[in-house]
Amino acid sequence: MTALTNHRSVSLALGEETTRIKGFVSRRHFIRELTPGDAGPWTLILQLTLTERAAYRFNLTSDTPRLFVRCGDAGGSPTPSAITASQDVAASWMDGEQQVLDVAMPVAIQAWLEAYLARHGEAPEEGRKKKRKGAGRAREMTP
Repeated sequence: MTALTNHRSVSLALGEETTRIKGFVSRRHFIRELTPGDAGPWTLILQLTLTERAAYRFNLTSDTPRLFVRCGDAGGSPTPSAITASQDVAASWMDGEQQVLDVAMPVAIQAWLEAYLARHGEAPEEGRKKKRKGAGRAREMTP
């Protein structure tokens, strides 16, 4: 049995479809195939981090868990360069005007992610900070 690690190779193949709407031609890129391992035209390393555990859990509890692939500048030809299971990380990539493609997460990756969360625990809930007793309150002034 192999030791569980925080990273895994993932292979993917891209596809493109062209649509015509009211005379305008639009090209859309998508992930045609994604499989664990390093057998595809593009191979990326999916690395899990402790700081993203809450995002992983959120993703796993969604109707269709997704993986997100950073593919270079928005509007350019896609060149996969990174992959994540965190929607927060994917959102930060898009804020940086990077093209991000998403695909359904394979069951094998879901099981691996569940094992990672079981091994390292769920992310601690971010609760409210306790205030000092009397802090933020007006105090009675004695004459």
